[in-house]
Formats: sequence, C-alpha cells, structure tokens
Amino acid sequence: MKKKDSQKGDAEKKVSKPAAVTLPSGITYTDSVVGKGPEARTGKFLHIYYRGRLAQNDKVFDSCLTGKPFKFRLGADEVIKGFDLGLLGMKQGSKRTLNVPPKLAYGKQSAGKIPANSRLIFDIELKAVS
Repeated sequence: MKKKDSQKGDAEKKVSKPAAVTLPSGITYTDSVVGKGPEARTGKFLHIYYRGRLAQNDKVFDSCLTGKPFKFRLGADEVIKGFDLGLLGMKQGSKRTLNVPPKLAYGKQSAGKIPANSRLIFDIELKAVS
C-alpha cells in the first residue's frame, strides 16, 4: 500500500490527459498540473519558472528554471501580452504550456533570438502569487 504524501496531498492535481483551451485572443494552453493555490489576477505579482521556445523549430530562446523565479505584475504591460492574457486565472502550483501567436508576442519585430512573426511556446510553472 502506497503512503500518501501529507505535504503534497491536496496541493496540486496532475491532469491525466490535458485538454487544450483556446482563448478568444488566439492563445492556446494546456495545464499538465492544476494547482490549488491562489489564482493569478490582474495587479498581482506572479513568480514563475519558464522556458520559451520557437514554435517553428522548438529552439529555446530564453528560460528561468532554477533559483529565484522571474517576477512580474500581471496586466501591467511588463511582459508580452500573451503572458498577461494566458496566465490570467492560473493557480499557484500549476504547470501550463502556453502557445502565443505573433501578434501577442513581438509581432513584426524581431527580439534577440526571436525572429519577426514568430509563434512562441512557453512551459510555465507558477511558483507564487503575491
């Protein structure tokens, strides 16, 4: 008989077959883990681990996977619009794959390793909401 981990028991729920959700903006996402913590709302600070890659060739262009999580205020235009829209409602402890169309990323402009008109994929873990 397997012993239940009392510290993680109700903290998160793995999704056996994640269903893709499409938002009116054109963003799609799937949650592989649904957390039980506070919800990401406009004006709150989100602390995330993430890996960003290009949809066209799966090349990683940026990541923050260890140490101090990346922190930003949701809805304050501190990040690409795809983050502000695609993370809204996500719960602390969740893991989400976000598929962001070019118009909600960098559009017709290139940005570092990201070519113009690129669809971006982000693997995101919401570590904290404050």
